[in-house]
Amino acid sequence: MDRLKQIESFVAVATKGSLTAAANAEGVAPAVIGRRIDALEERLGVKLLVRTTRRISLTHEGSAFLEDCQRLLTDLANAEASVSAGGVKASGHLRVTAPAGFGRRHVAPLVPRFLSLHPEVSLSLNLSDRVVDIVNEGFDCAVRVGDLPDSSLVSLRLADNRRLCVATPAYLKRRGEPRHPGELNQHDCLTLSSDASQTRGWAFLVDGQLTHLRPPGKLDCSDGQVLHDWCLNGLGIAWRSTWEVEAELRAGRLVSVLDEFAAPPNGIFAVFPQRKHLPLRVRLWIDFLKHSYGDPGYWSTGAPPATEGAAAA
Repeated sequence: MDRLKQIESFVAVATKGSLTAAANAEGVAPAVIGRRIDALEERLGVKLLVRTTRRISLTHEGSAFLEDCQRLLTDLANAEASVSAGGVKASGHLRVTAPAGFGRRHVAPLVPRFLSLHPEVSLSLNLSDRVVDIVNEGFDCAVRVGDLPDSSLVSLRLADNRRLCVATPAYLKRRGEPRHPGELNQHDCLTLSSDASQTRGWAFLVDGQLTHLRPPGKLDCSDGQVLHDWCLNGLGIAWRSTWEVEAELRAGRLVSVLDEFAAPPNGIFAVFPQRKHLPLRVRLWIDFLKHSYGDPGYWSTGAPPATEGAAAA
């Protein structure tokens, strides 16, 4: 405790420019602050401040030490805030990017609840299917779906992402149900254009081996929502993520096929530039997403959980 008080007093004097100002801010006598600084310099064996009757200035060692101390106190405040609902309030502007389809369904609907929990935060949401360069374009966090490329960015897995082959009951009644991925060649398959994604094709686990197929089809599109709509109109079989088709599967508007060949899930991730010195608003946003997606009822309803108090901690 004495060490922490010494550091806090040193930072206060260095930033406020006088013992008196630091003492007034804490509500103690200037002599108390002076004794703490003396004890800190004695313990470190270096001079941190040059004090005259007119002003206080930092030594070279003091300037370097000040940066470390400010970072330490910020980390401590953030750590306390993360476990205390009454801790430091998040504030400032948060810039988030996400894939268009997933963002519309599972990011944008969560934003009002997050802002109600943290009213001093403002948020910009960018929805784009290109891989945004979050560092050079100034984003705090990206939500990404699928396998991540190797990079210097930090990622946190928020949830699993499974993909299934789906079609309407009417289509399957008309064309029959495929029993093996190889039989997709006999069906109308709705695929993403080669310039969109899924360049390796649809993934299946066949005889214990991950296999990629590029099934033929009369229709392809660069927009996943269009494929989704075509599939609902009975135009063929589509390979879609469960986050997109779960509601239709529950309602019976779509039926999944080839489930026994489904590939292992990939992930839904929060991606951000660095783990150290992450602003509180970014950490709370990531915690909020993880809490929301981790709620057992979320994916069955597609709506925010009734309570997210833990995410605000």
